[in-house]
Amino acid sequence: MAEKTLRVTQIKSAIARPKDQGQTLKALGLGKIGRTVEQVDNASVRGMIFKVKHLVKVEEI
Repeated sequence: MAEKTLRVTQIKSAIARPKDQGQTLKALGLGKIGRTVEQVDNASVRGMIFKVKHLVKVEEI
Protein backbone atom coordinates (compact mmCIF):
# COMPACT_ATOMS: atom_id res chain seq x y z
CA MET A 1 0.00 0.00 0.00
CA ALA A 2 1.30 3.43 -0.95
CA GLU A 3 2.02 6.02 1.72
CA LYS A 4 -0.48 8.81 2.20
CA THR A 5 0.53 12.20 0.89
CA LEU A 6 -0.47 15.73 1.72
CA ARG A 7 -0.82 18.59 -0.75
CA VAL A 8 0.39 21.76 0.97
CA THR A 9 -0.29 25.17 -0.59
CA GLN A 10 1.02 28.45 0.77
CA ILE A 11 -1.81 30.98 1.05
CA LYS A 12 -0.20 33.78 3.09
CA SER A 13 3.17 35.52 3.14
CA ALA A 14 5.91 34.85 5.67
CA ILE A 15 6.82 38.55 5.77
CA ALA A 16 6.46 40.07 9.27
CA ARG A 17 6.38 36.58 10.79
CA PRO A 18 8.98 35.08 13.12
CA LYS A 19 12.10 33.88 11.28
CA ASP A 20 11.53 30.24 12.24
CA GLN A 21 8.16 30.21 10.45
CA GLY A 22 9.79 31.35 7.21
CA GLN A 23 12.44 28.68 7.62
CA THR A 24 9.73 26.06 8.18
CA LEU A 25 8.05 27.08 4.92
CA LYS A 26 11.39 26.70 3.11
CA ALA A 27 11.87 23.26 4.67
CA LEU A 28 8.45 22.24 3.34
CA GLY A 29 9.48 23.40 -0.14
CA LEU A 30 7.37 26.55 -0.13
CA GLY A 31 8.32 30.22 -0.18
CA LYS A 32 5.91 32.02 -2.49
CA ILE A 33 2.17 32.46 -2.20
CA GLY A 34 0.36 29.94 -4.40
CA ARG A 35 3.19 27.43 -4.50
CA THR A 36 2.05 23.82 -3.92
CA VAL A 37 4.08 20.78 -2.88
CA GLU A 38 3.25 17.19 -2.04
CA GLN A 39 4.74 15.81 1.16
CA VAL A 40 4.64 12.36 2.73
CA ASP A 41 2.18 12.20 5.62
CA ASN A 42 4.34 11.53 8.69
CA ALA A 43 4.80 13.00 12.16
CA SER A 44 7.66 15.35 11.28
CA VAL A 45 5.84 16.88 8.30
CA ARG A 46 2.65 17.19 10.36
CA GLY A 47 4.66 19.06 13.03
CA MET A 48 6.04 21.51 10.47
CA ILE A 49 2.56 22.07 9.03
CA PHE A 50 1.17 22.69 12.53
CA LYS A 51 3.78 25.39 13.09
CA VAL A 52 2.68 27.33 9.97
CA LYS A 53 -0.96 26.24 9.81
CA HIS A 54 -2.10 29.89 9.53
CA LEU A 55 -0.01 30.33 6.35
CA VAL A 56 -0.88 27.14 4.44
CA LYS A 57 -3.80 25.08 3.17
CA VAL A 58 -3.53 21.28 3.47
CA GLU A 59 -5.37 18.59 1.49
CA GLU A 60 -5.07 14.84 1.97
CA ILE A 61 -4.51 12.90 -1.25
